[in-house]
Amino acid sequence: MSLEKDPRRSRLLNDPLAIRAMAHPVRLDLQSLLGREGPMTAADAARHLGISQALASHHLRQLAKYDFVEPAPGKDNRERPWRLVSTSQSWRDAAATPEGAAAADVLEQLLAERALERLSQWQQQRQTEDAVWRDSSGIGQSGFYLTADELTELVGQVDALLQRWVDERPIDDKSTRPPGSRHVSFTQIVTISPEDQSGVDR
Repeated sequence: MSLEKDPRRSRLLNDPLAIRAMAHPVRLDLQSLLGREGPMTAADAARHLGISQALASHHLRQLAKYDFVEPAPGKDNRERPWRLVSTSQSWRDAAATPEGAAAADVLEQLLAERALERLSQWQQQRQTEDAVWRDSSGIGQSGFYLTADELTELVGQVDALLQRWVDERPIDDKSTRPPGSRHVSFTQIVTISPEDQSGVDR
């Protein structure tokens, strides 16, 4: 079975230990790097990230322990590259337990911080970019009243739109990237306002 058709490529995380294992800056960097560059040895990953090979190896082994990465075929017996197992993850069911909810909170806070860092970097460079890239980037904000069922439907529709690109262009498969394409980070943050004492949303 080819890697692209492996059902593990889209993964639902419900193990708090696995979620916590993912929630580490270096491990997120390694997964992002393997997504952009494809299979890579610990030594090459260390050079890209500016860390020691020992540190890269340690975190790759931890990612492998929880099935985020796995060994990939090398050019010879000496080369030991790693590749991504899953290219997208969801932890929507993690909040069913206190342990899962706590782990998801840590991961989401880290992902939000990294998204803000990317936004800041983009804001510094976007004036030098073509309008076609500038006009479709940045932050859009909308607020409206929905029922729980309507919110579920809306999030499902957005997820389905994104899943098309996840399926058609696995992030670590360079052969699926059309000419002129660039890496796009799409961070979706959905929050619900609390109800006041009268039961009306504020």
